[in-house]
Amino acid sequence: MSDTPPTDREADDAAHAGREPRQGPPPSIDDAFREISDAGREGLSAALDTGRALRGLLIADFALARSALGRALLWVSVAIIFGASSWLLLMAALIALLQGVLGWSWLASMSAAAGLSLVVTAIGVWQALRYFEYTRLSATRRQLRRLGLGHDDDDDREIESHKTEAR
Repeated sequence: MSDTPPTDREADDAAHAGREPRQGPPPSIDDAFREISDAGREGLSAALDTGRALRGLLIADFALARSALGRALLWVSVAIIFGASSWLLLMAALIALLQGVLGWSWLASMSAAAGLSLVVTAIGVWQALRYFEYTRLSATRRQLRRLGLGHDDDDDREIESHKTEAR
């Protein structure tokens, strides 16, 4: 067997592993076991190094996200403060316009400004509720249920209805 050239598969495996194909007799069981256990240790070591690197990346990413969240909240508060004050000034200008130019009473002008504010508020609440639906992770929960993991309130209701039917 030592004079036979390596098979195509042995040559492909050796080329993939970055080594020359074996020329000579096959290794003994002890040598083969040693090579396999060395390769296993190297693989485990590489997996542990990858895990440590991923852990470090996650820690750094969470630290960056925490810092960014604080700064984002600061700028959101600045935007809210200036947005609210400009909205109040805009409503005051609308009231002055309705009262002065169109001759509406103060009560009618303020009611019109309040009505406009309520309409914008209702649209904002509607949109916020619509977007909060996306935070329920419905697709993920549906896939987890298909895998048999987790349950939701509908499952609890079905269990309760079966218990009451059994009585």
